[in-house]
Amino acid sequence: MVSDGQVVVKFGNILAKHCMDQRCSTELLSATEHTQSISSQLAIVARVKAVTGESKASSELLLSNVQNLNQAVQHVLRAAEAACVKGLGQPPADPEEEEIAAFCQQWRKNLTEHRTKEVLNSNRDELGLRKTQGVKAEPTLMSLVQEQPSWSSNIPKHPNPRKGHTVIDRHL
Repeated sequence: MVSDGQVVVKFGNILAKHCMDQRCSTELLSATEHTQSISSQLAIVARVKAVTGESKASSELLLSNVQNLNQAVQHVLRAAEAACVKGLGQPPADPEEEEIAAFCQQWRKNLTEHRTKEVLNSNRDELGLRKTQGVKAEPTLMSLVQEQPSWSSNIPKHPNPRKGHTVIDRHL
């Protein structure tokens, strides 16, 4: 969990560096700093629990930190979505940054396609307002991360995003 938190922090920092909107960039940096802090706390609590053994208090503290890390990661992903929607600048030739940009561009493309389909095919009530029942939810970065296959050690170190791999494949 701790190492995955660090991956999300790195992801957020890279996006913040390339975000075109200063407010989104600041929010994303704040969320990644918070996630970094909670991830470090979790690492400390896990080490202490390993030394002290089973106790209800240490188990509850560990669980609380895991839940806090999960919420912090969700915050980073929501801030990353906002950054992607506002727009990202051209990343340098760094393969990892290029891969993250490709992942975000794919998500943004999926979001745009979804919104277009909703506008063109939306059911409307007698007042012309779109009906919300039975409407498929918009794609989110969180849903994209959750759709990824389980963690695997045989995923290539630097997959090529043009072949359908993403940074999330490797880490999450």
